[in-house]
Amino acid sequence: MTPRYLPAGDAALVVEFGAAIDPALIAAVQALDRAVAAARLPGVVETVPSFRSLMIHYDPLATSAAELAASISALAPADTAPESAGRNWLLPCCYDPAFGPDLDHVSAVTGLGPAEIAVAHAGADFTVAMLGFLPGCPFLAGLDQRFDLPRRTTPRTRLTAGSVAVALRLSVIYPTASPGGWHIIGNCPVPLFDPGRTPPALLAPGDHVRFRAIDAAEHGRIGAAAGFDPVRECRQA
Repeated sequence: MTPRYLPAGDAALVVEFGAAIDPALIAAVQALDRAVAAARLPGVVETVPSFRSLMIHYDPLATSAAELAASISALAPADTAPESAGRNWLLPCCYDPAFGPDLDHVSAVTGLGPAEIAVAHAGADFTVAMLGFLPGCPFLAGLDQRFDLPRRTTPRTRLTAGSVAVALRLSVIYPTASPGGWHIIGNCPVPLFDPGRTPPALLAPGDHVRFRAIDAAEHGRIGAAAGFDPVRECRQA
């Protein structure tokens, strides 16, 4: 695929691979992100991957958008082709109606019963496409066309931390209490962002995620567990 190079102000360049949410585009963005990091291109300050593009922030005193685009174009295809193995995670999620206020709505739209929604969601193989909206908030690609739902017409002003939601064939986990406009189907009691942890975000782009359905009692035990280590408890070999 041939990327487009788009200036973003006077200190950033966007390398855009397409306009869809597609596994191939996600892989291309993440591969380029790794290649840019490995190449240590002069003037690069930070990279920000998304579903379909990579934003590269640079020091305008050290390089320019044109020079940066030329350097990226010169990267050999082999540098961007390999897929990242990523890390594997098994995250608990309680799909009890008490934690999924939108289960009935999603059921009406998809034709799946609440229990079938839980089975479909927990059975999906997700890839972390990007982090965004909130620190450590993962956008997970991997749902099928049944979950191609639009966002809520009226966002909620406050969601519980750990809310697991779906929309646009994606799933997301809100790491902290916040507003949100996606459809809530459950809750994950694992802390996804901790400023005292290194790195503070539990998940990273390219990681692979599956969900393990739990009941309300286990959700409470995990949430109340002192010293719960999500890396030890949820990381899969």
